[in-house]
Amino acid sequence: MLLVADNLTITNETVEKALADMDPEPIKRLAADCEAAGARAIDINPGPLSRNPELKMRFFVQAVEAATDLPLLIDTANPAAMAAGLSACTKTPVINGFSLEKAKLEKILPLAGQFDADIIGYLIYPDSRVPSNADERLAIALEIWEHARKAGIDPSRLIMDPVIVPLSWDNGKFQAREVLSVIRRLPELLGHPVRTIAGISNLTAGRGNRKEKAVFERIYLTLLAEAGLDMALLNVFHGESMETAGFCERLLNNKVFTWT
Repeated sequence: MLLVADNLTITNETVEKALADMDPEPIKRLAADCEAAGARAIDINPGPLSRNPELKMRFFVQAVEAATDLPLLIDTANPAAMAAGLSACTKTPVINGFSLEKAKLEKILPLAGQFDADIIGYLIYPDSRVPSNADERLAIALEIWEHARKAGIDPSRLIMDPVIVPLSWDNGKFQAREVLSVIRRLPELLGHPVRTIAGISNLTAGRGNRKEKAVFERIYLTLLAEAGLDMALLNVFHGESMETAGFCERLLNNKVFTWT
């Protein structure tokens, strides 16, 4: 399970200020800290970037790449910013991402072919509503796959995000179980191996006891690993979650086990 840092986001005040000031040093320090914490890829999310989107995204990518060789996930709904970020990357990035929303199908999905990049497909409705159960998510997965095929995107390039929702939602626990079901069922549905990614931080979003949140995050991370999740997007400064992910990897990989 590849651990992807979700720390470089516009909701982080350090990132927000660094982008406003066009100051690369705080971003470089944060990226280096993410790698030191165990990240094996970094999601960079500058938000919608309504002003100077291309300039800001190129700056963001270059600042992160100056501090780490880790692969990047370019995370924005702004097509111009997305294209600028992809062109600025010196390594093959991941596009994060597209949905059935018309604008994303028309302006984000084609970038995967243009830049020969992997792309994440969100299993949500075109109006951004989250499906109510696993069957609805799987139906959307078929539509996502078909749109990617028509766009000339090789199926191996597609990464499915079943979309974790907060436990605090009225049906949060049920939704958490349905996400696990989707991850297990996708390969059979599509007839080939399917890579998956999930945003772990969404599970405990909102108010709640910090200690209990940490426990639920670790438990769910274990369940996701067992279900076959390929990429986990999380706060890599949550040390116990990172440790848990490491133990899951040791237990589930095909290597001979050793206590050392």
